[in-house]
Amino acid sequence: QGQLEESGGGLAQAGGSLRLSCAASGSIFSIVDMAWYRQAPGSERELVGSMTSDGSTNYADSVKGRLTISRDNVKNTVYLQMDSLKPEDTAVYYCLLRLRFPHVSDLYNAWGQGMQVTVSS
Repeated sequence: QGQLEESGGGLAQAGGSLRLSCAASGSIFSIVDMAWYRQAPGSERELVGSMTSDGSTNYADSVKGRLTISRDNVKNTVYLQMDSLKPEDTAVYYCLLRLRFPHVSDLYNAWGQGMQVTVSS
């Protein structure tokens, strides 16, 4: 188990959809920004996309138009909506939340434990 509770991974067929969720326990922090990473077999972990506190997003070219990041600060949850999945999306996915706590100047990086997404052709 990681610092964040992840869910929504699993098996999907090419062209299908999955939604990954990443929830943080507690309610006294705020999410400054967040990101999703993935690591394919035999590859290094790479950035899928990110979202800042003002809602600005950036995505890897390989996922633009197919994967969408969102967040719910009330539920302390971030999401990765994955549509039009491709076999090359197969990887272990990790969420990262950069959290700000009251009276603490340094941001805290909270990581999910990773969840497997497998896309079959």
